[in-house]
Amino acid sequence: MFFSTLVIASAALLTVTAQNSSYSSPSPDPFKTYTISAPGINATFISYGATLTSLLVNDKNGKPQDVVLGYDNATDYVKDTQGPHTYFGPVVGRYANRIKNGTFTINGVTSHVPENENKGLNTLHGGFVGYDQRNWTVSSFNESTITFMLLDQAFEGFPGNLITYATYTVSAGPRWTSRLISIPLDEPTPIMLANHVYWNLNAFVDPSNPTVLNDTLWMPYSARYVEVDTILIPNGTIGVTGGTVLDFTKPKQIGQDIEAAVNTCGLGCTGYDNAFIIDRPRYSAPEATDLTVLTMYSNITGIRLDLTTNQQSLQIYSCNGQNGSIPVKQSQQHGDSTIYVPKYGCVVIETQQWIDAINHPEWGQDQYQIYTVDSQPAVVFAQYDFSIMS
Repeated sequence: MFFSTLVIASAALLTVTAQNSSYSSPSPDPFKTYTISAPGINATFISYGATLTSLLVNDKNGKPQDVVLGYDNATDYVKDTQGPHTYFGPVVGRYANRIKNGTFTINGVTSHVPENENKGLNTLHGGFVGYDQRNWTVSSFNESTITFMLLDQAFEGFPGNLITYATYTVSAGPRWTSRLISIPLDEPTPIMLANHVYWNLNAFVDPSNPTVLNDTLWMPYSARYVEVDTILIPNGTIGVTGGTVLDFTKPKQIGQDIEAAVNTCGLGCTGYDNAFIIDRPRYSAPEATDLTVLTMYSNITGIRLDLTTNQQSLQIYSCNGQNGSIPVKQSQQHGDSTIYVPKYGCVVIETQQWIDAINHPEWGQDQYQIYTVDSQPAVVFAQYDFSIMS
């Protein structure tokens, strides 16, 4: 897979080099919606952040349900970044998750990027203006697939220029496939992108039960996790999930142990916001896509999600910070009263590499996070298969 990806990405780079001026121009309307469809699935995007704004799949009764959070009015995504900044549905980067002190060193050269979280103690999702706030170019669009392009000209102080393609495809299954391909154009640089989608497989169909606490989560290959300090910065220790509230190696309801997950998601926080390591078995490979690394399903709608990815970590966030101030979309309003996103009303699943590994060379992750002009491109492959629980 990676050889073919490299060929495709290299060909794309040649095209961009030849037509750089047109490809570097952002889409004229960052809030125009683009919908792609296949049997049993319908997905809508905007070029602002290359954001997924809705994803409809059928429930156990054959009725389409929107299983991702977001906004009905696309301009509200800008208002969100100026307010709660939830990161509803975009690509986050150039480096997803957190960087301690906003600092890293590559080949003896130290770079400093904006610390936009915890009063200046770390960088989150690429800085003050990350990929989620950039107007991407629509470079290809048809009934079942769309490709966005972003030319990152050393945004937020990251070293060098970088070109990224985000290709989203829906197909029968139903299935949603996301492929993020990044190519450095000059300097060595860290790259770790992720889709930042908020999921609720219940789709809020039961207004009296709007949380995901009764949904089942299973990560069979995540027996380890990255331990963090009180503000969710890795402390250098790799922990074992067995015997802790973080053990999802067997199917478990999200809410089963959540009340005991005190300070697990940061000081004073109860819930999950943790990087689970994917340790594929010996007959597989570190970046193999032949195994389902996460399964989640709803006992209300019967919708099941199975995830495969080439990444080696899953950041799971149980929406501990949601407080009922954001209404769900009209497609998710069921009943006479307006439904708002409550605490634990969603789950974010980020397919990515190990958090802040660029500051932990002892982990041996540099080859998966630091890229150069003569390396393979950085590729984030994630495939989401939907079905109905029997």
